[in-house]
Amino acid sequence: MNDAQPTLTAVPGLSVGHATDMDGLTGCTVVLCQDAAIAGVDQRGGAPGTRETDLLRPMHLVEKVNAVVLAGGSAFGLAAADGVVRYLEERGAGYDTGLARVPIVPAAILFDLDLGDPNARPDAGTGYAACLDAGREPVAEGNVGAGTGASVGSILGPRRAMKGGLGSAAVTLADGLVVGALVVANAFGDVVDPSTGQILAGARRPGTDELADTMAVMRGFVEEGGEAPDAASALGGSTVVGIVASNARLTKEEVNKVAQMAQDGIARAVRPAHTMFDGDTLFALATGEEVADVNLVGAYAAQLVAEAIVRAVRAAESVGGALAYRDLRGSP
Repeated sequence: MNDAQPTLTAVPGLSVGHATDMDGLTGCTVVLCQDAAIAGVDQRGGAPGTRETDLLRPMHLVEKVNAVVLAGGSAFGLAAADGVVRYLEERGAGYDTGLARVPIVPAAILFDLDLGDPNARPDAGTGYAACLDAGREPVAEGNVGAGTGASVGSILGPRRAMKGGLGSAAVTLADGLVVGALVVANAFGDVVDPSTGQILAGARRPGTDELADTMAVMRGFVEEGGEAPDAASALGGSTVVGIVASNARLTKEEVNKVAQMAQDGIARAVRPAHTMFDGDTLFALATGEEVADVNLVGAYAAQLVAEAIVRAVRAAESVGGALAYRDLRGSP
């Protein structure tokens, strides 16, 4: 689903593709950079699953990446990046080592094994298929790509969680500067509307579709001296992953600052955020066309991350026993 609102593909030089397995309820999403882009990363929370993130930090040799992959399947899903590497190598893209061009493809995964078939996992073929699907049209949202098996509000276990998904948003500012975000909402906490504080999707009380309010549930556990039920499920079924990008001309240090600032968007739209059950990871890309202030880019990146998370749950559809916002509240 997409209502033609600007999405990450509004950033010049970027294309987005999905591979979706509706039988296994998993998938992957790839962002391809027409020309390699300066990249950074910020990871928070206690349960990350990533590939090629160390090289994105300052003081490392490689500055640019050719693509970024987001995938379901837990750690198994990191294999999707291999297919993206193959796709790029076939087209002569990558870091020139003098002997071969090595495509640089960072990736982050989320846990979705509890919603669909736990044996259905994105692999190299899935990543390659996502590359073939990549285009410049507005990004499809909801149950697509890496958002296919996403859920939110896992504190009471997967059966009481709601459907998460993939969302995207972008804005064009003065002098042609474009900032965009693409995020998969798969959080331990509830997704809230930052403008009102209203819970949109999250844990539901046993025996009813009433929203439980994860913060209240956590407080109740502490006050009663107990532990959260289904803690093992909560541990696995989380992690918000995403990409923010702009056509700004930024240094590697500045791009990492944008990724750091963009994490504020998760904190605005997910309550609580960055827990030990989450592996929240945001990549940042800068394609280098427009002179821009890093503070402006980072501020809008955070705003767009929050907007993309809200869009993700509003676009999601009920599947695999996970109730979606549109079925709880009506169509978005």
